Amino acid sequence: MRPAALALLLGATLASAACAAVTVKDDLGNEVTLAQPARRIISLAPHVTELLYAAGAGDKLVGASNFSDFPAAATRLPSVGSFATLDLERVLNLKPDLIVAWHSGNKPSQLARLRGFGIPIYESQPADFGTIADSLEKLARLAGSESVGTTAAQDFRARWQALQTRYGNRPEVSVFYQIWSQPLMTLNGRHMVSSVLKLCGGRNIFADLPQLAPTVTMEAVLTADPQVILAPGDATDQPLERWRQFGRLQAVRKNHLYQVNADWLNRAGPRILEAASEVCERLDAARVPHQQR
Repeated sequence: MRPAALALLLGATLASAACAAVTVKDDLGNEVTLAQPARRIISLAPHVTELLYAAGAGDKLVGASNFSDFPAAATRLPSVGSFATLDLERVLNLKPDLIVAWHSGNKPSQLARLRGFGIPIYESQPADFGTIADSLEKLARLAGSESVGTTAAQDFRARWQALQTRYGNRPEVSVFYQIWSQPLMTLNGRHMVSSVLKLCGGRNIFADLPQLAPTVTMEAVLTADPQVILAPGDATDQPLERWRQFGRLQAVRKNHLYQVNADWLNRAGPRILEAASEVCERLDAARVPHQQR
């Protein structure tokens, strides 16, 4: 075969590969198929936005939900409303060929309407570290940025393993994580936060509640008597101060009341490992002097 003909054939093969259909399973196990890698992606949650950028798909994003503020480039994306109340007209006007949604955050009725327009939707619901790593790879496949996503996933898994090695055998510490004061709210065992606590040797005292973000009573917290109480560090109402009146609580008696970075901890994106490092250090402080470090 002549060189010119070979070059044409090779070019056609590469073009065909670039446009080949791609199929992945989302976090619910549903297949998402695109005729070719996505060129126009909309994110419907802040943690999704972070995952997409980390997976190398940032240049394909054409819109994102409110509070998508990391990385800095995300703040310049057109807003499509809050994750709870989307501007469907704005979404459609942005002509996405892929939407990445938040299963437990976005309204099913709105996602159903978007599916009715034939837009493929990948539903994200990471509940553990492995799912986050897998998401980096799968979202990269959908966006045609596999090399970036693979590297990001490998780095994530290595850092996760390092934390497991360091903290995996520490004595258990009971923890109450307060996400809201009025009403008093927490997160259950199916939320990513519980995976962080477990990694650090912590036990979520409300892990067994059925709701993902349940409302609890002060009496229930007092009865459980956690060794540590954590609360978001960006709260404006001093959420930990109200507990100081209960001197019989272990967490109060030993001054194990800690604020943590809520953006890192509450968003199931790559920065969850920064949250894990912070939480592990807090729980380790609560173990002293019962162990030598």
